[in-house]
Amino acid sequence: MEHRAPDPGISALFLPGHRLCFLQEREAVFSFAHWVEYFSQRRGLGQPGLRRRSSPRRRWTLPEPRPPDPPSANGPRTSHTCGSGSGPSRAEEGLNFPTYDGKDRVVSLSEKNFKQVLKKYDLLCLYYHEPVSSDKVAQKQFQLKEIVLELVAQVLEHKAIGFVMVDAKKEAKLAKKLGFDEEGSLYILKGDRTIEFDGEFAADVLVEFLLDLIEDPVEIISSKLEVQAFERIEDQIKLIGFFKSEDSEYYKAFEEAAEHFQPYIKFFATFDKGVAKKLSLKMNEVDFYEPFMDEPIAIPNKPYTEEELVEFVKEHQRPTLRRLRPEEMFETWEDDLNGIHIVAFAEKSDPDGYEFLEILKQVARDNTDNPDLSILWIDPDDFPLLVAYWEKTFKIDLFRPQIGVVNVTDADSVWMEIPDDDDLPTAEELEDWIEDVLSGKINTEDDDNEDEGEDDDDDDDDNSDEEDDSDDDNDE
Repeated sequence: MEHRAPDPGISALFLPGHRLCFLQEREAVFSFAHWVEYFSQRRGLGQPGLRRRSSPRRRWTLPEPRPPDPPSANGPRTSHTCGSGSGPSRAEEGLNFPTYDGKDRVVSLSEKNFKQVLKKYDLLCLYYHEPVSSDKVAQKQFQLKEIVLELVAQVLEHKAIGFVMVDAKKEAKLAKKLGFDEEGSLYILKGDRTIEFDGEFAADVLVEFLLDLIEDPVEIISSKLEVQAFERIEDQIKLIGFFKSEDSEYYKAFEEAAEHFQPYIKFFATFDKGVAKKLSLKMNEVDFYEPFMDEPIAIPNKPYTEEELVEFVKEHQRPTLRRLRPEEMFETWEDDLNGIHIVAFAEKSDPDGYEFLEILKQVARDNTDNPDLSILWIDPDDFPLLVAYWEKTFKIDLFRPQIGVVNVTDADSVWMEIPDDDDLPTAEELEDWIEDVLSGKINTEDDDNEDEGEDDDDDDDDNSDEEDDSDDDNDE
């Protein structure tokens, strides 16, 4: 089916994650996001609306769109095509996906209204932007971010969260006072703290981030079921402490330390002796869990001050194996080791990807004491709009597990040869390859030298041809 431009009876709206959706009254039209997901995630595992052919090749077909509904006595019913379903469907009660209602909720912040706005909200979200230029592309990019903020403000209207924009030129004095130094950044003011959002600028990601931020910095665990839920969190750093009560000075120090890392790092606490026994916690002790590790690290020298806890977390904030997450993707990418990342692509929902991830976990557990090793795991399913870009930039096939070393400056990369999905490297083979990367035996500069060598060979060939021509002339 062709993806037609909408007719005058159809209006285009932006939805969470920069998804563009169409409101239509007569004909079935696939949304832009539907096509993006179709082409970017060709495997389609777990994606509603994609059917696998009987052919052994990995090809997918789009379902036929539902025909338009017959006219109703009450007039046409509008359906919402939101990009993640199997085509147009009615927006039933309970699944009425939010669309921007046109009401302005994001205001411009200035020195005059700053104090008044700040008092009004528990949380203030500020988009610090450069002056809007006359360039049409730049204007559209700015409008896109503005509409994302408007939608987030609409969804969270019942919360005490304000949304403002700060012009870097007009409000330079205010920006300096607030410590803003990076145009295009999103800052959140919570009490006396300023948190910089370093994630994907998408409505759904922002909503989840802000909802986590308005919660208490420490989550209390008081039952066996909550312990099970705690233990299932394996892809994030987490801490848990055992204290006498909420009035304990050591719990208060733990709570204040948690505020430094909220919402990026999860802090848990228990006052229950049974829970503490199950987790092998002693009174006033805090355990630090590195992602994907079987056993925690007991922070030494209990009881702790706020400063001691903060210092320990900062020293151990770079895990041996970590997951790239939309809400902190840029901060994670900037946290490189000597200008490089060891990057592993694996789809957790795919059998081969799951197997490869388990091998990565084993390697990480065996090398958790190596401060020079940090593997960045990326699940392509988390970033469907980046799949085509990564495949083109790194010259790899993300239909299969991959591991390589990437130069963060120029995105130059070298990837381990994995001949077949059915012949994944063992943990030992992976460790040998990683050792070669860490020793410099495998590096991204090798390809550059080979390319230069090929250029030199081409020049030599050209020169030799010229010499042969001159010799022929002399013979004549």
